[in-house]
Amino acid sequence: MPTHPNPYRQDLDRNPANHVPLTPISFVEWAADVFPERCAVIHGPIRRSWGEMYRRARQLASVLAARDIGDGDTVSAILPNIPAMIDAHFGVPMTGAVLNTINTRLDAATVAFQLRHSGAKVLIVDREFSPVAKAALAINAEQGVAAPFVVDVDDPVYEGPGERIGEIEFEDWIAAGDPAHAYALPADEWDAIGLNYTSGTTGDPKGVVVHHRGAYLNAVGNVLSWALPRHPVYLWTLPMFHCNGWCFPWTLPAVAGTNVCLRRIDAALILGLIREHRVTHYCGAPIVHGTLINAPAELKAGIDWAVKAMVAGAAPPAAMIEGMERMGWEVTHVYGLTEVYGPASVCVKQEAWESLDLAGRVEQNGRQGVRYQVQQGLTVVDPETMTEAPRDGETMGEVVFRGNIVMKGYLKNPKASAEAFRGGWFHTGDLGVLHADGYVKLKDRAKDIIISGGENISSIEVEDALYKHPAVLAAAVVARPDPKWGETPLAFVELKADRVPATPEAERALADELLAHCRKHLAGFKCPREVRFGEVPKTSTGKIQKHLLRAKVGSAGAIG
Repeated sequence: MPTHPNPYRQDLDRNPANHVPLTPISFVEWAADVFPERCAVIHGPIRRSWGEMYRRARQLASVLAARDIGDGDTVSAILPNIPAMIDAHFGVPMTGAVLNTINTRLDAATVAFQLRHSGAKVLIVDREFSPVAKAALAINAEQGVAAPFVVDVDDPVYEGPGERIGEIEFEDWIAAGDPAHAYALPADEWDAIGLNYTSGTTGDPKGVVVHHRGAYLNAVGNVLSWALPRHPVYLWTLPMFHCNGWCFPWTLPAVAGTNVCLRRIDAALILGLIREHRVTHYCGAPIVHGTLINAPAELKAGIDWAVKAMVAGAAPPAAMIEGMERMGWEVTHVYGLTEVYGPASVCVKQEAWESLDLAGRVEQNGRQGVRYQVQQGLTVVDPETMTEAPRDGETMGEVVFRGNIVMKGYLKNPKASAEAFRGGWFHTGDLGVLHADGYVKLKDRAKDIIISGGENISSIEVEDALYKHPAVLAAAVVARPDPKWGETPLAFVELKADRVPATPEAERALADELLAHCRKHLAGFKCPREVRFGEVPKTSTGKIQKHLLRAKVGSAGAIG
């Protein structure tokens, strides 16, 4: 190493001319400057341009600032995928406050915990979810917790039940704000921009804190990894409350795209919006894509272009990837967690794969892939020694990430943060293997591995086999206690509507057929010993809730 002074570090300091903190607020400024009249939002009869969206964000920032909301304060939102949620993703951080988007399917006690733990000063709530919000506020009031300022959103597209519980309606509130409000970018790009809570199946949820720099970078990473063109038309099938919609609220203005809002998942509604607005892109968990694959052909009529779909949230079954290919839609497989801003790895397609048959392409595209360009590291390690697993596609270890799109840590939980960052990597808790080309393939969550007679069984592998049967809509495999083997696989199967058996005899016959089907695709010890039919429990993002099924059958990991 040279011992003389480095001339490139002398008199070349950061200053306002050459350094501005990275923040996704810059993207909405850019879209409003360059494409002010371009359509930014479609929601029922509502059409708003990027110029309007920028002015609305400033109005929201203005009324928040008037309530002395700023640096270090939390603004919570219980909203579906509507324009007000997009407003919040820009207006809240313009004040220096942190946006806490709350899962709309949570119970009142969990919502109460999140409001209490985050110290929310403002709560913006859609009328549909006012009952749970009202109950959550009552729980906190009984504990002496000061109530936040509550703002109602009375969405004109929503015609269902629900009362106003706040002090003012959202549109009336921001109408009093200044569309030219002068705001400041964050003093430090490391400042928090979002707070998202994990599912909390083993106790209270953990609050994942993400920063402006990471949100900016992951928004750019979405563009790079999906090769997003200028002016995409993006349908909001993915909840914006989930990892801030995988950062896509911040991605869309970077490419001056159009947000097509959607309050609920419904195949007819989704396909109708795709056709009406010539949607080019959408995201979702495998169950969302499966719903569209299995929709009646007449609902897909007229969609004669290749819609581009991004899938994550669970390992996509091979049958789903194959189904998308047969529809002529282009699927991109990504992987990530709340702690890494949503997607942080992508199964980058290689030209050599084009010469493979369908089964070969499905096998390659079913992997979780390689890191986003804006992420520094992704690998598989022995969680005890932190040594990298061999690239043999067989040796299982823990999947770990490192880089600029990893969370700041867990709010008010230094012990959990330290454990998550052990060894200088973020530990996902997912088990996977490394292939010779460096691509990661998930095998299971650590708690979902079934150990039968000393042999490890990947529940994902068993589910993949079940999905190959034409009657299966959704499948979840968990460990069931067994006196001889310790654990054996038990399959919960949700059938397609036209394949539900009419009689108990037909149900038993179909169960036997599925077990025989598994024996054709799996080693005998990996096959389920029993199949149970019924709706498989899922989160609002379509992830199957295996912890509920484990509890149901008394699995060893039932509490996880």
